[in-house]
Amino acid sequence: MRTARTLFPHALLLALGVLFFLPFYWLLLTSLKADTEIFASPPIWFPHRLHWDNYARAVTFIPFFLYMRNTLIISLLSVIGSVLSCSLVAYSLAKIRWRGREALFLLIVATMMLPGQVTMIPVFTIFKTLGWIDSFKPLVVPQFLGTAFYIFLLRQFFLTIPQELSDAARIDGCSELATYWRVVLPLAKPALATVGLFTFMGAWNDFTGPLLYLNDETKATLSLGLQQFVGQHETEWAMLMAASTLMALPMVLLFFLAQRFFIEGITLTGIKG
Repeated sequence: MRTARTLFPHALLLALGVLFFLPFYWLLLTSLKADTEIFASPPIWFPHRLHWDNYARAVTFIPFFLYMRNTLIISLLSVIGSVLSCSLVAYSLAKIRWRGREALFLLIVATMMLPGQVTMIPVFTIFKTLGWIDSFKPLVVPQFLGTAFYIFLLRQFFLTIPQELSDAARIDGCSELATYWRVVLPLAKPALATVGLFTFMGAWNDFTGPLLYLNDETKATLSLGLQQFVGQHETEWAMLMAASTLMALPMVLLFFLAQRFFIEGITLTGIKG
């Protein structure tokens, strides 16, 4: 009986793992197929010959590495801005006592219920007035102004850090910024890694933002570059899948490298419910 109760959860998790892995397997498989095998019926689960040349064709069909550089610049700057701004606001809401902080926190959390489609046109008008269209600024600068969800995430984590540590730092003569930098941030690495990973994934995969604000093809990102494989009359499916695999690979590697911090950050914050 005990063996059955042990095996069932493992079998269920294994089945779920296979189910979630199947789309990525099909993506990788399609990227190695010949064009005639992609829509074959019944489906071909493994190609008769691996067409690795699809990857070489994909990175030359579009300026792939230029788009990757642009995407990497936007993603890294977004991570820096998000981690810095959100951690400062979260520290103020969690560790500094001042009148109205709870009301402001509720107001910040309430903005999470506002759909992005509602603010899309006003925000675009603001950036157009500032002359930021066709530059990376609309995609990067807002990250330096804080994001409600990440502020909530970090605040919940900061509340788990004993207040006595901050009080001891102040007694030793540390300012609020020194306490934030030397005491709180080193203890919040899991939450910071979670925010950084979420931000990087969001910026890396973002399609709407670059589509709205970037007109110059030399400034395009990978998400926009993938659209070039879809033509008016035909789609280069094999090359599209190859480029999509290359685009997804950094995300997969990043998650596996940071999964310990990521899972710990999720577990110790308010997301767990």
